[in-house]
Amino acid sequence: MSSPTNLDHTTLFVQLQNILSELHEEVTQQLTILPQSDQPLQSFSSPDGNVTGSLLTCAGEEIDWMVYSWFNAAQMKFSTMRLTLWLSPLIQVPHLAFEFGTKPDLFFYIDYVPRVDLWSDSSYTERYYSSMNATYLDLRENPNLSLFVSKALYVRQFQSPTSLCFTGSPTEDSLSLLRNTAHEVCSRWLTWVKQAEPVPSDRRPALAERDLRMRRMTAERDPGNALAAKIFGEELANQLIRSLWSKEHE
Repeated sequence: MSSPTNLDHTTLFVQLQNILSELHEEVTQQLTILPQSDQPLQSFSSPDGNVTGSLLTCAGEEIDWMVYSWFNAAQMKFSTMRLTLWLSPLIQVPHLAFEFGTKPDLFFYIDYVPRVDLWSDSSYTERYYSSMNATYLDLRENPNLSLFVSKALYVRQFQSPTSLCFTGSPTEDSLSLLRNTAHEVCSRWLTWVKQAEPVPSDRRPALAERDLRMRRMTAERDPGNALAAKIFGEELANQLIRSLWSKEHE
């Protein structure tokens, strides 16, 4: 039997964009999300024009901050894209994170980001992570995938125990697996959001503070920031980093 054909960078990038677009559409159709009126990073590029990108931000009743972004360095066969959904403190369902890319092989990260200390709340852990644990174990046993372990301490600290963070061959089979897994994770999360009980009002400020601290730290300590500064220059890179966590434009 012949081995599956590897997709070229352009094809892989477009297909990953399509999957992320499907997830974005699924979320925006079921939740009340309003785009920010000012979107200064809707289209950006490196000074030489070889790297292009887009970063859109939204908020809503259930969503405190949503980032929908991509950038593509075609000559380097490198790209990354993300859809991150940071929930408001009205509910305590985990946040949802998707990140796909080409390094140049396929890379993906999918996670329910905890909003409590999982050791201190076993019912939260069981409710939101038992189903994801089964998926995690299935993917660990997949011979076409390799577990991706970041060298960055803060990246690993951010990830849940069941985060799906893998690399694999850029094939149609891998993309099909990614698409099915991502939609399953997203649909489950949307059900949780709709069924969530409200957080008592006196607990919301502390939850909001924790969420914002986590959002800012993960943006500012991302190991990819150095590369972004090299490609786009310090000013644009800082603007991109700030938009990942802050609602206020500098």
